[in-house]
Amino acid sequence: MFYAPASGGVRTYLDAKHRRLGLRPGVRHSLLVPGPGFSHRDGIYKVPAPALPFGNGYRFPLRVAPWRNVLQALKPDLIEVGDPYLTAWAALDARRQLDVPVIGFYHSDLPLLVSNRVGSWLGTNVEAYVSKLYGNFDRVLAPSKVMADKLVSLGVENVYVQPLGVDLVTFNPGLRDPALKAELGLSEETRLLIFAGRGSKEKNLPVLLDCMKRLGAGYHLLLVGSHMPTQVPDNVSVIGHFCAASEVARLLASADALIHAGDQETFGLVVLEAMASGIPVVAVAAGAFTEILPRECGLLCQPNNPQAMASAVRELFATNPAKKGQAARQHVSERYSWDIVVSGLLEHYQAVLDCRTPALAHG
Repeated sequence: MFYAPASGGVRTYLDAKHRRLGLRPGVRHSLLVPGPGFSHRDGIYKVPAPALPFGNGYRFPLRVAPWRNVLQALKPDLIEVGDPYLTAWAALDARRQLDVPVIGFYHSDLPLLVSNRVGSWLGTNVEAYVSKLYGNFDRVLAPSKVMADKLVSLGVENVYVQPLGVDLVTFNPGLRDPALKAELGLSEETRLLIFAGRGSKEKNLPVLLDCMKRLGAGYHLLLVGSHMPTQVPDNVSVIGHFCAASEVARLLASADALIHAGDQETFGLVVLEAMASGIPVVAVAAGAFTEILPRECGLLCQPNNPQAMASAVRELFATNPAKKGQAARQHVSERYSWDIVVSGLLEHYQAVLDCRTPALAHG
């Protein structure tokens, strides 16, 4: 259900994987995603599911049978489950018929997500649910060590870290637009910070706004994405709607640094996209950021502390931010290109398929 017109990192991962596996000889890759009705094009199968009210195009499957039936008709050698809801149980149902391995990719911290939106009183039940569901998979993938550790603490076994990746062509320093500051009414000397993503609660945007008040003149923040605040300090501009990846890439490459206050990120794809765009990052020392942002590429600061974030921004610009941006581009090129990520995925696929292959008798 994470696959929707304005989806974030999960759809980016699914599309990138689908494109690259489509180029691999001997591989057939199909995506099963929710849609208004049954349809099929270029290996993407849409299965009927009702739209969520005020859900930005997201749909929530309510019936197992349609998903199980499409899976059985496709006869895959392996199934990867991308969300922890009904489709996961449909895949496990199909496994019983097809006798194929099923991998679960734990993209979101479900107990934390639920407690943020509903309240912590549901947390224990959700943890039990996650433990039960992911205990059924042949292998479980998590995008970061912090997520893998949470699964292990819930008693889930066979958990492996599988980072996401970044498109090094879409996001690259060559897209820098010297005219962006003028578009925003800024002088060339202004230090332009950017945050791109959904303005959801866990992004901690009030921390960014407070940070900008403390930084004052000479610094400017551009917020890009849906559900952004409308009441902002004078040194903040807002593009309050979903932007295509090509436009986000231009804006990232044209800024001087990315700033991110979210302390619950399971991976933080926009950090990689900024680094691929050749700009350094100031983020909080929480979630997956401690794993994906080395010091030579930016700075980490104390979470939920606008003063600490403002100090980190000043420290960044007191050094050589352009040098950190160059290091950031090199870092993601060496570790997080989609080709590297997809090769790692194929190793996981092959490992579970090999486990299902009976040993040949000798003699």
